[in-house]
Amino acid sequence: MTTNIDRRRLIIGASLGLGALLLPLGRAFAAQIQAAKGFTHNVASGEPGPHSMLLWTRYVPASDTDETTLQAEIASDRAFRNVVAAASVRTGSYRDWTAKLTLAGLQPGTTYWYRFIATDGSHSPTGRTRTLPIGDVARFRLGLFSCANLPMGWFNAYAHAAQREDMDLWLHVGDYLYEYGIAAYKAQDRIAEREVMPAHEHEMISLLDYRMRLACYRADADLQALHQNAPMVALWDDHESANDSWQGGAQNHQPASEGDWNTRKAAAMQAYREWMPVSDEPWKAYPIGNLGTLYRTESRLLGRTQPADIGSAYKAGTDAALETFRDGPWQDPSATMLGLEQETWLYDALKANAARNQWQLVGMGTILGRTVMPAETLGMLRSDASERSVQTFKNNVRGARLGLPMWMDRWDGYPAARARLLQAAQSADANLVMLSGDSHNAWAYSLQHEGRPAGVEFAVQAVTSGGIEGSLAAAPDAVARAFMASNPELSWCDTSQRGYAMIEITPASISGEWVFMQSIKTRSIATAGSHRMSVEKDRKAFS
Repeated sequence: MTTNIDRRRLIIGASLGLGALLLPLGRAFAAQIQAAKGFTHNVASGEPGPHSMLLWTRYVPASDTDETTLQAEIASDRAFRNVVAAASVRTGSYRDWTAKLTLAGLQPGTTYWYRFIATDGSHSPTGRTRTLPIGDVARFRLGLFSCANLPMGWFNAYAHAAQREDMDLWLHVGDYLYEYGIAAYKAQDRIAEREVMPAHEHEMISLLDYRMRLACYRADADLQALHQNAPMVALWDDHESANDSWQGGAQNHQPASEGDWNTRKAAAMQAYREWMPVSDEPWKAYPIGNLGTLYRTESRLLGRTQPADIGSAYKAGTDAALETFRDGPWQDPSATMLGLEQETWLYDALKANAARNQWQLVGMGTILGRTVMPAETLGMLRSDASERSVQTFKNNVRGARLGLPMWMDRWDGYPAARARLLQAAQSADANLVMLSGDSHNAWAYSLQHEGRPAGVEFAVQAVTSGGIEGSLAAAPDAVARAFMASNPELSWCDTSQRGYAMIEITPASISGEWVFMQSIKTRSIATAGSHRMSVEKDRKAFS
C-alpha cells in the first residue's frame, strides 16, 4: 500500500480536521476512492511498564458529530475470552479523532492483545503488545529504527521487523517523518507511488500540515503492521518539526516567510503527541527488570541551545579563524543538548541504576561518537558532485585537521555537554549503551572520555533516507576503512545500506545486529545480509 490523498477531498479535510482524509487502498486506489470513516489508522501501543500499557487508535464516526467515545479492552488471548482490563476514552475533531489511554492492572513480561470498540459496535483491528518484565530477565530484544522518508522509498525495514515474533519492543529514535515540501526532492530520488500530503512546495508549518503528514505516514501498511505487532518507545528528532531544530529556531525555519517559530514548534509537538503512542512526559525511564533501564530522551525542542556557527570560520578561509572557533564558541560550557534539568535527571538515574550493575541504554536522536571527515574522501567524490557538496567536504576535511567534527548539529557540536555525559557515566561506573540514529548510515563506537572507555554506541542506519554514500563514488568498504582510520572511537561502519538494527540484551552482554534490506525502491522484505557486534558487561568497549 501507499499513501495517496485525493486533492478534491483535501479541501473538505481542511475544514473538518482530518476526518475526510482518504486512506490508501493499494491496487484498488485507481479504481475506487473511499472517504476514511471508522477506524482509519489501525492501532498502536507504547509507553510500556510492568503493569500498564498506553493504547492508541484513530476513529472517525460516520455521523455528523464533534465527539465520540471508544471502549478499549486488553486480553490475555487473541479471541478476547479473558479481558483483563478495559476503559473508555473520548475523542473528537479537536484532537483529529485520535484516541489514547493507559490501561493498568497487567502482569509483567506478558503478551497481550487489545482492541477498541466504537459506539456503533464496530471493532478496531487487534493489536499485540507486551509489558516490561520484572526480576531476573534472561533476554530482552528491541528493534531500533531511524529516518524514514516516505517519498524516497518503501518501508521494507518496518515490514521485515513486523514479521519477527522474537521482539519485545520497538525503539524509534527520530525522524519518523519528514517536514519537507515536494520541491525539496529530486525527481530521481522519489517513488511515484509514494506521495505525501500536504503536497505544496513548502514544508510543513501549520497544525493542519503536521496532522496531514502524520496521517500519510501512519496510513502506510508496513508502518501499521510494525505498530500493531509490538509496543513502541518513540522520541522525536528534528524532522518531526524542522531540520536542525533547537529550542529557539531551526535551520529550516525562516521567520520572515514562515512565521513565529514557537507557533510552528507547538503545532509539531501537538500533532506528534496526537498521532503517536506516546505520553506527554518529555523524558522517561523504562526498567527492564534487573537487566537494565532504557531511557527516552528529548534533545531537540525543549532544552537544546543554538549550536555554534562554524560557517563564518569556514568563510574566512584561514586556519586561524577555525582555531579561534575551536577554542572559543565551540567549547562553550553553557551549550547543552538536553537542558540542565534533563541532564541532572539522566546523570542521577545513571548513578542510581549503575549501583545495581545494570545496563544503561540511552535512546538518543543524534550520535554521541566523535566523527571527523577523512581526508581521503576528497578523492572519493562523485564526478557529478555539486559545487556546494564539494565545498562542504573540503571544509570538513580542513576542520578535521584541527580536530573539528563533521556535524555541528549532533553531540560533536556540543563538546562540553558531551564531556559531561560521558564523565557522568564514568563516575557512575555505568555500563552505558547509546542507541542513536540521524546520520542515515550505520556506525558502532567505543566511546571514550579523557582516554578512558566510557561505553558503546549502536547508531542505526536509515529506514529509507539516503546517506553519505550519495556523494561518494568509492566502494563502501574503502569509505568505511577511511572513516575508521580517522576516528579512534569508531569500531565499525557501513555507509551504503538501509534497514534497521536488532539489539539483544542479556545479563552478560549486549549484541547489535544491523539488518540490511536489498532495496527500498521496490516493496520487498528481502535482506542483503547483516552485521553483528557485541559488548560484554563491564568492558565498556566493543571486543
